[in-house]
Amino acid sequence: MRKKRPLPSRYLTPVDVADLLGVPVETVYQWRRKGTGPRGFRVGRHLRFDPEDVRAWVTSLMEGAT
Repeated sequence: MRKKRPLPSRYLTPVDVADLLGVPVETVYQWRRKGTGPRGFRVGRHLRFDPEDVRAWVTSLMEGAT
């Protein structure tokens, strides 16, 4: 069972994720379509990312590179 954690102060938009990682916004959408990027979720028609999920995804990439 997944551990409960408090909601972040703000969920990230695709633009936020792109800025954080220094990639084009379209790359974030391509990752989503291919199922290779950080886990995101929809709020109506808006895509959002939990900062902790983005951090975990980046950590997994870094661990895979070693």
